[in-house]
Order: sequence, then C-alpha cells, then structure tokens
Amino acid sequence: MHAGEPHDAALSGRLNWLRAGVLGANDGIVSTAGLVVGMAGATTSTGPILAAGVAGLVAGAVSMALGEYVSVSSQRDTERALLQKERDELAAFPEEEFEELVALYEAKGLSAATARKVARELTEKDAFAAHADIELRLDPDELTNPWQAAGASAIAFTAGSLLPLAAILLPPPGVRVAVTFVVVVVALAATGYLSARLGGARPGRAVLRLVTGGAAAMAVTYGIGALVGTTLS
Repeated sequence: MHAGEPHDAALSGRLNWLRAGVLGANDGIVSTAGLVVGMAGATTSTGPILAAGVAGLVAGAVSMALGEYVSVSSQRDTERALLQKERDELAAFPEEEFEELVALYEAKGLSAATARKVARELTEKDAFAAHADIELRLDPDELTNPWQAAGASAIAFTAGSLLPLAAILLPPPGVRVAVTFVVVVVALAATGYLSARLGGARPGRAVLRLVTGGAAAMAVTYGIGALVGTTLS
C-alpha cells in the first residue's frame, strides 16, 4: 500500500460522517424551505416568515441532534456489550477463542498454517483487539461518540436551513418566493451530486430525486399557505 492511499478504516469513517453531514444539510434545506415558502404563500410580512423560519431551524436542529444522540447512544451501548462479552469469553475460554480466531482467518482465505501463525502473532500482541477486529469489526478505541454525532447533525441541519431562510428574507417581497425556489433547487442539486459521489453512485438519479422532491414540497406548502392565507384574510 502506498502512502496516502485511502485503504484505512479511518477514511471510511470520515466519509460516513461527511455523507451524514450532507444528508443533514439536505434535511435542513428542504424542511426550512417548505416552511418559509408556505408562510410566504400566506403573508408578505417579513416578521411572520422570519419567526417561522427561525422556529423551524431551532426545532429541526434540536430534533436532529436528539434523534442522532439517542440512535448513536444505543449503537454505542450495543458495541460496549459485545466487547464486554468478548472479554469475558477470552478470559473464560482462551483456547477455544484462539481456535475460533484461526477458523475465521481460514474462512477469509488463509491456509491453515498461515491462519494459525497470524492468529498466534495477533493473540500474543493483543488478543482482545484481534478478536474485536475479526469478529465484531470494531476498534475498542474508536467507538461511536453520541455527543459528536448530535453536534454534527445539529450543525449540518442549521447550515442547510440558513440557505432558504436567507433566500426568502433578503429579496424584495415580489420575487422572494421565486428566488427561494431557484436557490433551493440549486442547493439540492449540489447536495445530491455530492452525496452520490461520496457513496460511489451515479449522481443523476440522486440529483433528480432531491430536486423533484424539494420542488414538490415547496409547491405544496406554498399552495397550502396561499389557501390558508386567503381563507383567514
């Protein structure tokens, strides 16, 4: 492996975090855009639109952070339980665990002699780490962090939300909805392209899905806002 080549697990983890950030930003764009465009359909006053947008941004960021914290905390608890079980098994049945390690390396394609040699060397270095890696695909020193996940999710959602919020507030009332539609569609196309590239997929379908879904959401919320605004006026 050459220096700098992306073959380590750390790179995979960073890509997963980046993909999650892109998706969080996309959620912020769509949900806040739908909210402020809906309000703009009901009123041309800047105050209510700003209040609705900020409330949606804060509520969405808190909700995303809380959901991510709960999800990742559950994942971390499961990881810890699995690691503790592995520690207990190693302490109680070291020989059986060693033979299991040999069998796992044989299953990966190593010859019996090579598998036993690799298992012996890894066991002598750190038996627990060896079993955690081959059996659980876990690094005991690199468990998921729920606080980090919650913070990243909240920041990504907030960053995405600021775009439609600025797009609806900065232009004159007569063109603010049209400007927001254009800005949001472009932003969704960009996030769709980026998320597809990070995932190794073709970007065309991802971009089309996001743009179509986001445009439909804004059209529906604008129509409902206009209907409600007319009914209440």
